[in-house]
Amino acid sequence: MSDKVREIDVSSDVYAIVAVEHAKDLGKVLGFSEVDRIKIAIATVELARNIVVHAGGRGRIVIKPITESSRVGIMVIAEDKGSGIADIAKALEGGSSSKRGLGIGLGGAKRLMDEFKIETKVGEGTTITAKKWRH
Repeated sequence: MSDKVREIDVSSDVYAIVAVEHAKDLGKVLGFSEVDRIKIAIATVELARNIVVHAGGRGRIVIKPITESSRVGIMVIAEDKGSGIADIAKALEGGSSSKRGLGIGLGGAKRLMDEFKIETKVGEGTTITAKKWRH
């Protein structure tokens, strides 16, 4: 399955859409339901838009299939070289949207996925790892 790994430098909105298309395609290949593919797509576009808006397009999205025991899933990793997140709890609450994305923000992306982890260093950047398991 390693040939299904995609890395997309997200320097603009165009590449955010490319990332979403890759996520949707991989979800279909892995047998996700249409509803789950939409959830993955929405989470991916929010993560990619954060790279464009908050990190000035200095980052990438990695999309890859994952397996654990007898389950199959998709992992979306958003890595950026932005300013980092000073208050993760506040960022997950929402309400400080740039109004240029879908408006669900990090908290919404977290709710759409099964697992969601944020690693950030103020002044250095952020890595978000989101996983969705096929049910």
